[in-house]
Amino acid sequence: MARKSTRNAQGSGTIRKKTVTRKGQEYTYWEARVTVGRDPGTGKQIQRSFTGKTQKEVREKLQAATVAINDGTYTEPSKMTVGQWLDIWQRDYLGSVKPLTVQTYDKNVRVHIKPALGAVKLDTLDVHTVQGFINDLGRPHDGKPGLAPKTVKCIHSIIHKALQTAVKVGYLRFNPADSTELPRSQRREIKPLDGEAIGAFMNAVQGHRFDAIYLTMLFTGLRRAKACGLTWEAVDLERGTIRMTSSSRTSLATLENISLLPPKTTRAAPSPPPLSW
Repeated sequence: MARKSTRNAQGSGTIRKKTVTRKGQEYTYWEARVTVGRDPGTGKQIQRSFTGKTQKEVREKLQAATVAINDGTYTEPSKMTVGQWLDIWQRDYLGSVKPLTVQTYDKNVRVHIKPALGAVKLDTLDVHTVQGFINDLGRPHDGKPGLAPKTVKCIHSIIHKALQTAVKVGYLRFNPADSTELPRSQRREIKPLDGEAIGAFMNAVQGHRFDAIYLTMLFTGLRRAKACGLTWEAVDLERGTIRMTSSSRTSLATLENISLLPPKTTRAAPSPPPLSW
């Protein structure tokens, strides 16, 4: 009669309640252990554990792992943090992104995303943590107002893209930023400068090495990137006009280091009326 094996089959697991004492205080939690395979060298079982405050919580984790093991889609938990993944993503996966967009990504990752989420383990980042991060961006801090809804949406788009890439390469099973509730955009009334403010601005920039660009933006409404990307063929000094077309160039949004970029599209488009000053 063949001897019955007592070794756990791949995908099988157990759940138990545990109590530990730390610094004289008892803590109780639930632990599930599951066999995920065997070491090819020693033949010993490879087991992983999941912990939680309730039996239901660890049972759900165990069931999800069991299904993934049986489907062949289980991946080992990674020690990589969100911050480490963002470094990899920015370095290796933004090759097709325009320089100005890369600058925007870098600033928001540095200033907002990493300080809040950088230390979180990538494979433990969940929907609620991402939602809390997004909510916090819109709240006042240290006497400063929260970020505008448009800025919050931009930051969410960055973290969503980074996490979506992590899903594609196998570091995550799903994107925890998929279900985020974003703030509603608010229309702000544009308040143009009055005559007194225009005069004060002109006096302030007079003699500055970029005064021509500042005054062009003031009287035409051009954005900084478009104003810095102007070329002489677009300017008619005799008529006092500037013509912006679909082939007009833009630039990186910095006056100190101007770098011209090609237009977003090469398709022909009707030329708008010229801007006059």
